[in-house]
Amino acid sequence: MRPSLPASPSPTLKLGALQRLMDEGGLSAVFQPLVDLRNGTVYGHEALIRGPVGGPLHMPGVLFECASIESILMEFELKCVDVILTHWFVAGHSGTLFVNLSADALVRVTATVLPRMLASSGVDPRKLVIELTEHDRATDPQALVRTVKALSATGVRLALDDFGDGHSNLRRWAELKPQFVKLDKFFTRDLAGNMENFEMVRAVVAMSEAFGTALVAEGIESGDDLRTLRDLGVAFGQGYFLGRPATPAVAVPLADAVDVLKDRRTVAVPVLSQLARPSILRNLTLLKAPAIAPGTTNEEVAAIFQAQPALHALAVVDHGRPVALVNRREFTDHYARLYFREVHGRKPCIGHANRTPRVIELDGDVSELMGILTSEDQRYLSEGFVVAEHGVYLGLGTGEQLVRAVTETRIEAARHANPLTFLPGNIPISVHIERLLASGIGFVAGYADLNDFKPFNDHYGYWRGDEVIRTVARLLVAHCNARLDFVGHVGGDDFIVLFQGNDWEAKCRSVIDEFAKQAVELYDEADRLAGGIRAEDRHAVMRFFPCTTLCIGAVQIAPGTCRTVEDVATEAARAKHGAKAAATGLATYQASAYR
Repeated sequence: MRPSLPASPSPTLKLGALQRLMDEGGLSAVFQPLVDLRNGTVYGHEALIRGPVGGPLHMPGVLFECASIESILMEFELKCVDVILTHWFVAGHSGTLFVNLSADALVRVTATVLPRMLASSGVDPRKLVIELTEHDRATDPQALVRTVKALSATGVRLALDDFGDGHSNLRRWAELKPQFVKLDKFFTRDLAGNMENFEMVRAVVAMSEAFGTALVAEGIESGDDLRTLRDLGVAFGQGYFLGRPATPAVAVPLADAVDVLKDRRTVAVPVLSQLARPSILRNLTLLKAPAIAPGTTNEEVAAIFQAQPALHALAVVDHGRPVALVNRREFTDHYARLYFREVHGRKPCIGHANRTPRVIELDGDVSELMGILTSEDQRYLSEGFVVAEHGVYLGLGTGEQLVRAVTETRIEAARHANPLTFLPGNIPISVHIERLLASGIGFVAGYADLNDFKPFNDHYGYWRGDEVIRTVARLLVAHCNARLDFVGHVGGDDFIVLFQGNDWEAKCRSVIDEFAKQAVELYDEADRLAGGIRAEDRHAVMRFFPCTTLCIGAVQIAPGTCRTVEDVATEAARAKHGAKAAATGLATYQASAYR
């Protein structure tokens, strides 16, 4: 990975300092390990150039900046390759070596310089991987494609560096067909806490499998990110958590990284609090209503409405931009008044238009659309709204369409995150179960449910009922490991907890006991003293119900017993029914083997 450059080198450096350093042999190399995330071994090393330790030219960013200022960038890159290959061979290393080169430098060295360097250094071409840095676009893209083909014939392999940054893109990936693609650290850092990046990396992994390319994740700096990348199927990793640049090259990853890779448990990644679906308007059939100019007369507007009975409004557009809206009903009321036609018929319609129409961008998100529904000015529901793309008028939307779109989106969003507790909904629950099954480890699926909750909800109302459900959510989250235990809200008073630790039973009992203490406080004092409430049962018969309690049915899923999410769900549902009949509120089972 080519380093980011500083704004300028140290002012104490004189012009030509880098050239002198190169001539005097002052450059050296350090090597950072690339680790195979599948087996925890060091696969290879990336070579990084260094100047004299403690000097102003020690770090690569300053070196490259000086090379640019001194106009010797190409010469400096070739010198770096020569120094790296020599140091690698002299140190007696024999593994795979990753070396950085820009596109133009790669084209320059391939024909004669690189083969000569390899021959003099004794480095096996089949052990060399050229990392194509993409901060500067290739001067001659076709020459680069020819160069890569020639490299491949000699056994040298190619890595596309910093994918997702600079000029690295899918087209370059498809054209050059690299053996490795290095994913930029922007996408891998804090991956375990960023659902958007999690989905992005998952998509890139799928692409790497389609292209037959090995993916290398850069910038790994925590155990959670390492575990998540491993679970996503990323083949190789690089970063300070795995190993720092050093000389000689290290042969094993750092101990903490080895421990994480040996632990096959899966990180419980977060979910979006709201389904990321910003472009819901694109799924609506917008009314391609004609636009009128600000100077259009009221008579002309009346003629348009008469010719198009289904048209509920007209947008007033000035140079493509919507500036007002003429509502059919309001306009018709005005036009029907005595003498309106004679007095105002030939005047511009802008005088009787709504000059503050609600304009929604085509890619407007749900929260923006919800603003229309919750606004004190409810005329937007009757007259509709204007739809634009980058400010340019596209068409009209109706209040009925808006209500339907927002409702459907909210329903879909609830499948991802429950709106009451903000816990993951059905889709993320299923995704995490799939990840656990794919990991090949055992885990425990707990199904939590409330006893006698419906009578409580009917008796006290939905507000206090919601507080009971939120209490369950808080206790489950508080007693679970945020990184290894997954808490999901199926809906209503049903929760799913997926445990990976051995202390799952103790956690379940603690949640049940704590809930029993807190739930009583939500009853009125008289009902607390009575130990419950009198309410109608499902058959409309009035009877006594004790204070609501929590039950958890827990099923241990051994590796190989369940194959699908449906298998796990079936076992968990059986466990829940058993828990409802258990005196302690906890029932534990072993999953049956599915074929």
